[in-house]
Amino acid sequence: MSTSTPAVRVAVIGAGLMGREVASAFGRWFSLLDCPVRPELVAVCDVNTAALDWFRQVPTVQHFDTDHRVLLARTDIDVVYVAVPHHLHEALYLDVLRAGKDLLAEKPFGIDLAAARRIRDEGVQLGRFVRVSSEFPFLPGVQRAIAAARSGAFGKILSIRNSFLHSSDLDPTKPINWKRQNKFCGEAGVMNDLGLHVAHVPLRMGWKPARLYAQLQKIYTERPDGKGGTAPCDTWDNAVLHCTVDLPGQPGVPLTLETKRMSPTDTNSWEIEILGTDGGVRFSTKQPKTLLTYTRGKEQAWSATDLGFAMPFKTITGGIFEPGFPDILMQMWAAYLAERAGQLVDRFGCATPDEAVAHHEIWAAALASHRDTTVVTL
Repeated sequence: MSTSTPAVRVAVIGAGLMGREVASAFGRWFSLLDCPVRPELVAVCDVNTAALDWFRQVPTVQHFDTDHRVLLARTDIDVVYVAVPHHLHEALYLDVLRAGKDLLAEKPFGIDLAAARRIRDEGVQLGRFVRVSSEFPFLPGVQRAIAAARSGAFGKILSIRNSFLHSSDLDPTKPINWKRQNKFCGEAGVMNDLGLHVAHVPLRMGWKPARLYAQLQKIYTERPDGKGGTAPCDTWDNAVLHCTVDLPGQPGVPLTLETKRMSPTDTNSWEIEILGTDGGVRFSTKQPKTLLTYTRGKEQAWSATDLGFAMPFKTITGGIFEPGFPDILMQMWAAYLAERAGQLVDRFGCATPDEAVAHHEIWAAALASHRDTTVVTL
């Protein structure tokens, strides 16, 4: 990546885990060979001054702010990435857009459907470029699955399943945090927290549910508060959505969306399965180098393909190596910046505001379905 490549000046609001990951991705940007844009992290903001200290080792960062309004008033910032709890999304995202900055937002893009719609509509009205964070579709296995599905090689689609599974909440002694409280995470709970990861690919493929039935679980209703007592834990822990997708000439295709914080043996497992009359595909981050495929024949069996480092944006990394989360995070940012520059071409793009609103529509329907124990039409 040449230093003559046009630079985009990026600021981060929220100096936690994901803010640091972004700084790390930008620090490795020279490993990309064909991204038309080069990001520079120039500013960081967090109400916790101690959280800013880690970023002082990043040579490009010039501004360390504790008030996001001070950061947004700066003229040397083009794009803002915001990674904060869900209840803060709407106010901060609107402030970013009204300050004349483009936005890479964290999921779920507002605490609920109404907030997501307001953020989307403001971005459209102001003409800002807005996308939403979703990394897993940039893995080689997922890219291969998407390409195969788009090719029509699977014939008539029989079923689709997309899951994102965690297991850390199985420990009842794990202290409460904001993601386990509705007032911070939102009524949709685990669907807000993990849901865009399972909705992004289906929505991009045009597989939006027409009807759904939801099974939601609250397992532990309280957790240690970290101060010697307990605190209410009122979010949904697990969600399984049994959906129906009406495809052209194929009404009633089953789509299952799973988001779970209590899935034994899964630390961070993203999985997709697409089955058709003529072929199918399975991929899981449990086996990140392996793509399972089948083609209908006299006998039916899965075949395993050992994947390499085939990313949408080429890198210096040898093709025999396997990617990890830092790699797909960088790929997602490359897609964001390339699309913002009008140079994404035919590569897979980040989640759009319309897709973020659509995924909130699914979670709102799931809440209604569980409440009334009925199938909900979207």
